[in-house]
Amino acid sequence: MKLRFLATSSNSGSCPSLYETDNGDIVVQGYQLTDPEALAQLRDVLPDETFVVVPRALMSWFEQKD
Repeated sequence: MKLRFLATSSNSGSCPSLYETDNGDIVVQGYQLTDPEALAQLRDVLPDETFVVVPRALMSWFEQKD
């Protein structure tokens, strides 16, 4: 799988960041969600899934592409 860097909301170039795979899927780099109360609210979690917190400002990158 090849990744193409899309965007980051960090001034220093570290996470959080977005990447696109060579098949068009999006990969999210960010801080792992660890808050027990928030984790308890998630539904239909598969054993190999993890959750990442993404700043809303970073998601605006998709709106700019429309």
